[in-house]
Amino acid sequence: MDLNAMGFCAWFAERAAELDLNGCDLARVCAVDRGSCRILSEAGEVPAELSGKLSFHIESPEELPCVGDWVGARHYDGGAAAIIHHVLPRRSFLRRRTPGASARYQMIAANVDAALIVQSGQHDFNPARLERYLVAAADGRVEPVVLLTKTDLLAPEETERSLEVIRSVTGARALAVSCVTGEGLGALRQALAPGRTCCLLGSSGAGKTTLLNRLLGREAFETGGLSGTGEGTHTTTRRQLVTLDQGALLIDTPGMREFGLMGAEGGLELEFADIAAHAALCRYADCTHLDEPGCAVRAAVEGGEIAPARYAGYLKLRKESEHHALSRLEKRRKDKAFGRMVREVKKGLKR
Repeated sequence: MDLNAMGFCAWFAERAAELDLNGCDLARVCAVDRGSCRILSEAGEVPAELSGKLSFHIESPEELPCVGDWVGARHYDGGAAAIIHHVLPRRSFLRRRTPGASARYQMIAANVDAALIVQSGQHDFNPARLERYLVAAADGRVEPVVLLTKTDLLAPEETERSLEVIRSVTGARALAVSCVTGEGLGALRQALAPGRTCCLLGSSGAGKTTLLNRLLGREAFETGGLSGTGEGTHTTTRRQLVTLDQGALLIDTPGMREFGLMGAEGGLELEFADIAAHAALCRYADCTHLDEPGCAVRAAVEGGEIAPARYAGYLKLRKESEHHALSRLEKRRKDKAFGRMVREVKKGLKR
């Protein structure tokens, strides 16, 4: 498999030329599981680990190689394994705030062309959660495509109502898909062009792995049965990249019950472009759109131009993103202060 078929393009070639690869082979990270990873190059797929020098210079977990990253690696043991010496800059990414109280990013995938946001038409359908995925995609410069799955369990009018809700939330392309009847699979396959990298994104049990198996045309990955509530059960445990017969690259990810945002103001402005357009007309440049006089956003809500639920969702996501971004900044300050203290102690021990 050549590099172009794996998604390599002129943009990455320019970044690779700026690095001193020094005999390293270009490869793409195709799987990550609990800190270990596998890479795919023209020589094939092998397990890989970080070089000591690269590990030393990595300052935070989000800088570690993730699925979709392009790396420079040296093979050893007759080509059966490799050591990663360089990670190329990312053209796009999908990330979330690490679950829990930690103010860190968790990388989901890198160098993604399209995020296939999967929501079950039955139990999993949640417009508020959909907005989170859409903001994350916009923040990482990734095109969103919304897939409403399990439509065989819905009446046609229910499917259409759900699609209308999706259209009210986003201008992104939306497809109704059923892995049982095959509805929508033809249109989805047409969107999966050769060399294009797409990432399946959604909650546990939404049907991502079942959809991947249908696109592959075989039961390549294990899927779970239905839970007592009729929802799908979680089966995927690692992020992995696979190549479809038509040449598209598809990343499967474990389901995410929590999808927090942090520092995603750029994504918010892009996804809520209607609100941003009215915000430009506010009397004050730093208007928070809460209670300031002359707020064009609140006027648009009161005038029926912006739906109250959309306005409320925007405020909630903005507050969350800003709050955790400040927490992250404070954490970085503390980490730097601790690092300075450690260095001073080491200097004192040498005297």
